[in-house]
Amino acid sequence: MFLRQLTYLIALDQYRHFSRAAEHCNVSQPALSMAIRQLEHELGVPIVRRNRRVLGLTPEGERVLAWARQTMAALDGLRQEADFAHEVAGGTLSIGTIPPAIQIMPLLMESLRAAVPALHIELTVSANTDILHDLTEQRLQMGLIYLDQVPEDGSFETHQLYAEQYVFVAGSRMELPSRKTFSWADAAEHPLGLLGHSMRTRQIVDECFAKAGAKPNVLLETNALELLYVELLAGRLATILPVAALPHQRDPAMPLQIRRLVSCPSPGVGLVRLKQPVQTALMSRSWEIATQLVLDDALTV
Repeated sequence: MFLRQLTYLIALDQYRHFSRAAEHCNVSQPALSMAIRQLEHELGVPIVRRNRRVLGLTPEGERVLAWARQTMAALDGLRQEADFAHEVAGGTLSIGTIPPAIQIMPLLMESLRAAVPALHIELTVSANTDILHDLTEQRLQMGLIYLDQVPEDGSFETHQLYAEQYVFVAGSRMELPSRKTFSWADAAEHPLGLLGHSMRTRQIVDECFAKAGAKPNVLLETNALELLYVELLAGRLATILPVAALPHQRDPAMPLQIRRLVSCPSPGVGLVRLKQPVQTALMSRSWEIATQLVLDDALTV
């Protein structure tokens, strides 16, 4: 068995197509197909359901894939350990974040790069469940998510960075009462753009409206924060977001009107990683730096 066979299998699962997987691995399609067949022969189990297109992996193939990912992750950790032994201050760190926490990432990345100057960061934006799944599959090394969604089975390590505070936000063109706080009934009186139902943020907002007995006037649902900001600034819609989701750098010529929402939960948001018997030097250092961030005071209005 060769490591390249495991690399090919991981690529095949990612692309679900022999040609695209081969192109990703910089090999010919026949070479990749032969390597997978050799792996099946060596293990004595069918791994791939074959057709003109790859339809997926067999149940045996899924188990082999899980071991392949663990093996390649361990190999990557070994390489990083070797780099650190040679005092190479770098490496690759893959992080997943929920959309409402995206504004926190520049602060986190700044701290990480200060400690590891040549650090290469691969950042993805996903829902809570997707990040947890990718951590389990070792596609990600660290996540920034709602901690109340982390399974309590001992599979993950967590560290809370801040408690969310929800606010009603509108552009300067929308007429609003001058008071600093809004009830959920107040928020329901205005046209709203909200994140999609798959996002934990939206689920919390819906729960708050329901508890208040208020029915929101939702005219736009999207997972793209950029689109919500465009609608805000145009004065067409307002929104409800955590303070952490608001842009840190705002145009003074186009200010936002912010009203703190009363009787609102404050779910914890923080770091999560897969619990491992041994963490790589890079992961250990990154976790140490990331858990030193203090954000609560910076995320209140």
